[in-house]
Amino acid sequence: MKVFYRPDRVQRPRTGLPVRPLRVTDGWGDQPFHPLYNRPVNHPAPISAEKLWRADHLYDIIVVINFNVMPRQQGLGSAIFFHIARPDFAPTLGCIAIPEPFMQRILPLCGPRTFLATK
Repeated sequence: MKVFYRPDRVQRPRTGLPVRPLRVTDGWGDQPFHPLYNRPVNHPAPISAEKLWRADHLYDIIVVINFNVMPRQQGLGSAIFFHIARPDFAPTLGCIAIPEPFMQRILPLCGPRTFLATK
């Protein structure tokens, strides 16, 4: 697991997980059957890729939960993150989303041995 955050909007999250500030060029490949599928990319990307630097606040803090990362299966799902919820708690497209204050309370409890139980 790894944490990305918007340094222009939030302070570096306190956590035992690896943390990196987002850059305007950061993206995540979502084109199935491409070698960069479900991998970090830089924009402009050579494939279809989600932009991680967003106008809304959903990706002010992103935890890459390693869904479909190792081993990766083409078409199983890409860019499935733990991130900030919309103010109205509208559904995500497969991610887990919570309010930012709760994210700030959970991350200090996470470290290298933290994992997401998927079954």
